[in-house]
Amino acid sequence: IRGPWWPVPLGRRDGRISRLSEANLPSPFADIKTLKKNFLVKGLNTKDLVVLSGAHTIGVSSCGLISSRIHNFTGRGDFDPAMEPSYVRALKKRCKPTDVRTAVDMDPGSARKFDSHYFNIVAQKKGLFISDSALLNDFATKRYIQTQVVTRGASFNKDFSDSMVKLGFIQILTGKKGEIRRKCAFVN
Repeated sequence: IRGPWWPVPLGRRDGRISRLSEANLPSPFADIKTLKKNFLVKGLNTKDLVVLSGAHTIGVSSCGLISSRIHNFTGRGDFDPAMEPSYVRALKKRCKPTDVRTAVDMDPGSARKFDSHYFNIVAQKKGLFISDSALLNDFATKRYIQTQVVTRGASFNKDFSDSMVKLGFIQILTGKKGEIRRKCAFVN
């Protein structure tokens, strides 16, 4: 995927189990005020919010997470007006109202490559999630998006690396909690 690199400290303690219920990811349905608050509580700032949202440049979601957004946003059979109508039409062709399983690229045209293309699609009102579109509702996040579009992502990889380092220092396990793994991807 050709993404950026950042230093990861050795000797860190990792949990012995992972539970979906304990995952603490921002909601794809969150507005900008909620996103900024959730990041601030973790010690991350508005720039970290928009930069880390750029991770949506890779990967897929499912029709189930966007169905109401494109088929029945306000309960009247409409779509989210924050979305580009031609993009909504394309999504509706792929995602029927009751489809919860079909995969949808988070960054159409670039979902398998780590790049700044995500910011282009958000600027074009083609963000897949409400949280993507919400980035256009704040001066600082919108300015960052516009800068990445104009500069073709000149600072994105470095900014992403910097924000990932900060993210790595949140909720560190200490004492007897967790373990130092011999192989990072596997519990000892």
